[in-house]
Amino acid sequence: MMIDPPIDKLVDKVGCKYALVCLLTKRTRYLLDKKIEMLNAENKRAVSFAAQEVYDGSVEARYEDD
Repeated sequence: MMIDPPIDKLVDKVGCKYALVCLLTKRTRYLLDKKIEMLNAENKRAVSFAAQEVYDGSVEARYEDD
């Protein structure tokens, strides 16, 4: 269970739960594919690291218009 950062704060930053799930999924996959050494060095899980990045504002959702 994720406690820090709080899920409700992450939803507030992104806008909705669906967008949060999509953003975290994409960022987690990127981290696992490209930055696995960094995650291993810091001994962190990819999902937790991605959630912290969203909470800190270093990763943001980008919405495209049709």
